[in-house]
Amino acid sequence: MRVFGVVGWKNAGKTGLMERLVTQITQRGITVSTVKHAHHTFDVDHPGKDSHRHRVAGASEVLLSSRNRVALMQELREAEESTLAELLARLSPVDLVLIEGYKRDDHPKVEAHRAETGNPLIAPDDPTIRAVASDVPLTLDRPVFDLNDTVAIADFILAEVGL
Repeated sequence: MRVFGVVGWKNAGKTGLMERLVTQITQRGITVSTVKHAHHTFDVDHPGKDSHRHRVAGASEVLLSSRNRVALMQELREAEESTLAELLARLSPVDLVLIEGYKRDDHPKVEAHRAETGNPLIAPDDPTIRAVASDVPLTLDRPVFDLNDTVAIADFILAEVGL
């Protein structure tokens, strides 16, 4: 599968860019899946719901299915967090997987950057970052796009992955 990431520090605009990219790329007839890394404990389940009760009771996996969607929840308990490669292997085939986060992995990426956050750029020290999408002009050794120019960023990503 072709993969391309969106990375950046907190509040840099990663999620908004991901959302716009998924919309832009799927409108072109290209199938897209996403992977999002969370650095904190998260829960997609709700106390009192049957699936939550199954998980709390000790189930290792809970598969929740309806005619509209399927969700598989896996409790890691004491196991190690899955690697990005392991997670990608679980996905059904698509044309492109967009990955939010996983900035330390070696797939190609675009860095989202907002000057107001005060965070330094990741790109200068990371050759896997192929371009930067910023809300201010920057001079770098790789392409710099306006953070809101979704069409140009999508064009770049698709060219990079050969789609």
